[in-house]
Amino acid sequence: MAGWFERIKRGLSKTSEPIVRGIGDLLTKRRLDKETLQDLEDLLISADVGAKTAHELTQELSDEKFDKEVGETEVRAFFADKIREKIAPYAEGLTIDATKKPFVILMVGVNGAGKTTTIGKLAHKYKEQGLKISFAAADTFRAAAVEQLKVWGERTGCPVISRPQGADPAGLVFDALKESVERGDDVLFIDTAGRLQNRSELMAELQKIVRIIKKQVPDAPHACLMVLDAAVGQNAISQVKTFKEMTDVDGLVITKLDGTAKGGILLALTREFGLPVRYIGIGEGIDDLRAFKAEDYARSLMGTAD
Repeated sequence: MAGWFERIKRGLSKTSEPIVRGIGDLLTKRRLDKETLQDLEDLLISADVGAKTAHELTQELSDEKFDKEVGETEVRAFFADKIREKIAPYAEGLTIDATKKPFVILMVGVNGAGKTTTIGKLAHKYKEQGLKISFAAADTFRAAAVEQLKVWGERTGCPVISRPQGADPAGLVFDALKESVERGDDVLFIDTAGRLQNRSELMAELQKIVRIIKKQVPDAPHACLMVLDAAVGQNAISQVKTFKEMTDVDGLVITKLDGTAKGGILLALTREFGLPVRYIGIGEGIDDLRAFKAEDYARSLMGTAD
């Protein structure tokens, strides 16, 4: 079975292959001039690294190599190194504080981003560390969301607190937190709705959930993770902006990096919001969610991973 680094490399291939090919086409042993720099900047923008970051990277390249003869391998290695430097401060996994029982993790994000699956995968990871986990199915609007969470509950051996469809989400969270405290859980995951078309209702619902949590555990939620589908590209920026208005998002989980040519969005998100990327997802398997490592990502993105 391929190692995790190989998986990231493969997973980011849809993003890296056009970059590698594009840089190769532009730089077959030629001098670095203004036109080439502009073409390189456009190439980076096409991978969704963000216009500001693309400009910074090509400017840094220009500062060191302008009017010098450069090769594609040299340029890709240069970009990989600079990208690693830029995102390293945001590669920060989530640490569960054992003194907070339960450690409450509020999961937010639009429907379809992979929230429920991410809860299941994280629960599996934490269970392997010997932690006691439970789930609160607070997306009471969608029966499918509750059923999916129950499937993950069975798969990971975690109790799921749920109520009939249409029940008050904040009331469910109140009960779930009470039960979790009584059980002596280490971690409580709270799954939430993500219906942006009902934005004002969703905002009110999330804020009510947070108020209810704080009434019982004043310093909770201890983490608020936003799950994003990498394939939505630049739309991820507006999603984070919207959810940050609703609640205190303090970390990102980027899923489906293996299904997109827009893998540079991870770089754009960290630069835009300064939020840590806690985990990335490559694939559907239960072990396919891992802590984010800046060097693995930068080298895979630029095809310098061999």
